[in-house]
Amino acid sequence: MTQTADTSRQAAGRTWADDAEQRVLDEAVRLAPKAGWNTALVSRALAAAGLSDAEGQLLLPEGPRDLAALLSRRHDAAALGRLQQLDLAALKIRQRIREGVIARLDAAQEHADVMRPLAAFLAFPTNLALALRLTWESADMIWRWAGDTATDENHYSKRAILSGILISTLAVDLASGRASALTHLDARIDNVMAFEKWKAGLKPMDLASEVVAALAKIRFGAR
Repeated sequence: MTQTADTSRQAAGRTWADDAEQRVLDEAVRLAPKAGWNTALVSRALAAAGLSDAEGQLLLPEGPRDLAALLSRRHDAAALGRLQQLDLAALKIRQRIREGVIARLDAAQEHADVMRPLAAFLAFPTNLALALRLTWESADMIWRWAGDTATDENHYSKRAILSGILISTLAVDLASGRASALTHLDARIDNVMAFEKWKAGLKPMDLASEVVAALAKIRFGAR
């Protein structure tokens, strides 16, 4: 096999895999409100997408965890698409972060009925690391769009703080509505806009605790 032919087949394989993953995700989103977010959901979504269990093992070796990552990244991509329509240069950094969070809220709201079973799944202790990673990815997407180029410890501090803002605001949005979410968002941004205050207020377990609390709120609704 020539190198060109091999490369073409690899590219075709990636294209098939990407398309198949999205088809399964579409079915999972349709089924999850009643089926929950679990291994059974993966099997049902694969069957609905016309794929075998063997193909499912290839595409989603971690089952519902892989589906959770696909949905979060779909939401990130949708949010970024909206943000790229804005005039970034006309926005101050506070406005950029606010717009970034709102765009991510809008993307998640498109699947609001899925977020409760997904939150229940991510709230399991064995899935907390995944929840943290996906929230971090969303925060990183927003900061990169906003023009952040930090490569020192500020890179990590900014994303940790924004992760907390993002997940807590999402929880309020889903439980209590957009008006409450925006009030919460503006208060959080006001509290952390001074970067030295961000660093002073950041403790090692703050983000994990905030993610757990937010997942519980999404799962069970307003308290």
